[in-house]
Amino acid sequence: MNDLQRYLVDEAVEDYKDGRLSRRETLRLLTGLTGAVLASQILDAQAQSAPAPAAPAATAAPAVVPTGPKSAASVADNDPAIIAANIQFPGGDGQLMGYIARPAKAGSFPIVLVCHENRGLTRHIEDVTRRLAKAGYVGFAVDLLSREGGTNKHSYDAIPALLGPPPPARHVQDFQSALTYAKAQPFARGDRAGMTGFCFGGGVTWRVAVGIPELRAVVPFYGLPVAAGEVPKINAPVLAIYAGRDARINANIPAIEAAMKENAKVFRKIVYPDVDHAFHNDTGDRFNAGAALAAWDETLAWFAKYLKNA
Repeated sequence: MNDLQRYLVDEAVEDYKDGRLSRRETLRLLTGLTGAVLASQILDAQAQSAPAPAAPAATAAPAVVPTGPKSAASVADNDPAIIAANIQFPGGDGQLMGYIARPAKAGSFPIVLVCHENRGLTRHIEDVTRRLAKAGYVGFAVDLLSREGGTNKHSYDAIPALLGPPPPARHVQDFQSALTYAKAQPFARGDRAGMTGFCFGGGVTWRVAVGIPELRAVVPFYGLPVAAGEVPKINAPVLAIYAGRDARINANIPAIEAAMKENAKVFRKIVYPDVDHAFHNDTGDRFNAGAALAAWDETLAWFAKYLKNA
């Protein structure tokens, strides 16, 4: 099991313990990630260690329900200041899918790659990509389910199990392909590229920072960091965003902070108190408007410092 697959397993178990997923839903998700036998063993171990919460009703809505923009930072898809579109672009082994947004005005702009959460390239991630365009960047979100037909071809709750089995190197290569495509566009500054990602995508962002050393700035939101031995390969200054209540992810902070310091890497962390994992997602029930806006302002300031002004 690779480390991002383990991340998805742990996230499913956490959602089960918090009552966000029923046992049946969790078992189905874990089976896709680990196989039926191990999935049952994982849930049985959880049942023995702590009582499971009451299961949601069979007709309950998903834990994250798209409800329309709630963030003041949201940018509409018909905003006249930007140009945005779903596209296909060449990958290493075929066509990949993505969503790209750029300022409508003339010029060339720094590139910011965007990695989605464990539910694929959703409307929320498209919105985040447009927010980058509105701020003066070429935002480019990659659909990591391109080979599986794309996010829209799958049910919402089936997607995490599809994201786990591919090796992290495949995700890194997809973002390398996206960067290669973006750099060839006349509206993009190929010498100025960064990346951000959320939850599962935060973990991918760390790994892309290792695999694509030309990145000049990255902002992983509550992502699983890389192992200390991978840190020397990172060139980009890292701004790591965390949620104060996110104990599972925050347990990794001391080790990555020490490794970044030991290797003389530029690293800053911000932990927003009293908010949960995924607090930036304004289509989810853990959204916190104040912390999300503050974190987005810090993200744009980081990119301005290292992509626009450097």
